[in-house]
Amino acid sequence: MSINKTNIVNIESADISTEIKATKQWLKEVIIALNFCPFAKKEFVNNTIYYHHSSADQVKAALHELIEQCRYLQAHDEIETTLIIYSDGFRSFERYLDLVDYGNDLLVESGFEGGFQLASMHPEYCFEGEDYDDSSNFTNRSPYPIIHIIREASMARVLSVYNEPEKIPENNIALANEKGTNFFQEILQRIHSKHS
Repeated sequence: MSINKTNIVNIESADISTEIKATKQWLKEVIIALNFCPFAKKEFVNNTIYYHHSSADQVKAALHELIEQCRYLQAHDEIETTLIIYSDGFRSFERYLDLVDYGNDLLVESGFEGGFQLASMHPEYCFEGEDYDDSSNFTNRSPYPIIHIIREASMARVLSVYNEPEKIPENNIALANEKGTNFFQEILQRIHSKHS
């Protein structure tokens, strides 16, 4: 069965989940508006991000789903990247980090190493060595726990034409510090209020 892009990519519609709506708003207001990810706007505008709403709350089920999403992305060249959004599971940041670690191991075991890489976003994201309330953490704080599946070839292609890509993280942290913790907390609270 052939599936066109409109069918597989979640577009704005009445049946789109609350979690996906909140994630899209966060992408627009934080990730794209502040240019935390210089590559996000193009894919967002082109509707080539696949948003997978997950109800998994156990590691085994979530890992099975992760690999299924990797296979799905591999089979659909018209999708650039996938966000797995967990509505109920993995609210604990430590448990979420365990899932990401297991997920990275599973990519290797499943033959996806070099094809895909995982990026992590979480409502309680905290960089090692930073205070929980430090504004730098908001470069990776999202409305819901998210695992981002990235095509390595696409990332390499984009980074090859981006000026000083190694400075992206430090530039993001500098901007986050300039904006301050309250700025991000207010956005995330507003997003949750709007989509709860």
